[in-house]
Amino acid sequence: MNILVTGANGQLGNSIRKISGSYPNNYFFTDMPEVDITNLPLLENLMKEKQIDAIINCAAYTAVDKAEDDVELATKINVDGPRNLAIAAKNAHAKLVHVSTDYVFDGKRNLPLKETDATAPIGVYGRTKLAGEEVVKEVGCDAVVVRTAWLYSEFGGNFVKTMLRLGRERSEMGVVYDQVGTPTYATDLAVALMELLTKGFSGFSLYHYSNEGVISWYDFAKTIFDLSGIKIKLNALESSEYPSKAERPAFSVLNKKKIREAGIKVPYWRDSLIECLKLLNA
Repeated sequence: MNILVTGANGQLGNSIRKISGSYPNNYFFTDMPEVDITNLPLLENLMKEKQIDAIINCAAYTAVDKAEDDVELATKINVDGPRNLAIAAKNAHAKLVHVSTDYVFDGKRNLPLKETDATAPIGVYGRTKLAGEEVVKEVGCDAVVVRTAWLYSEFGGNFVKTMLRLGRERSEMGVVYDQVGTPTYATDLAVALMELLTKGFSGFSLYHYSNEGVISWYDFAKTIFDLSGIKIKLNALESSEYPSKAERPAFSVLNKKKIREAGIKVPYWRDSLIECLKLLNA
């Protein structure tokens, strides 16, 4: 296949690049400013020129707090972009794999969230990502939307890398303990997306994917420090003690039964964290 990967310089795009040798395809890794997903004529020309068979969209506006003030840009990237990709894919008879988020939920339930559960985003980021899912479905190309959560990797900026840096700079810090979910190693997500694409699909499908298990941000930080041999006093904070512009879902554990039944491997979060830390602490 000829595969176009958009947003290729981010965590997930770089992770797809890392594993691409295991999937013998022709890849076109693109990002801004080379390829702007809000420019439909550019996308359609690229689809024809490169004879693209599939798109994996890793491009997104993910600055959760900034999105509260930057609604126009968040909408442009998270809604208009996926719409254009879906149109370009449909016109080229190509497949689209689009990545979404746990933020489409309000986090007020305490059971793992299924694909069929009612959505209720509580901020601009979540609302624009949900709208992006909906426009992909409305366009009607062959598409898979995969919601994920708490993404980290050896690439770019993320919670794991921030904890490693702060843990070496400080003797004491606080992390919220009342937000619960599951970390997702971007390499595992990249493999899941490639497996879905390799297996093939038609029509529209929605899946949830994160690593397995349940943990708070506090426990995640504690594990990062313990596995890395970092000695630091870690204080458990309530979300109200760590105010932010946008509210975060308190409970965002995703139910992975559907994607497991599709034959996709879902590793345990701690095992994947160990693999990532081997690279970061090397």
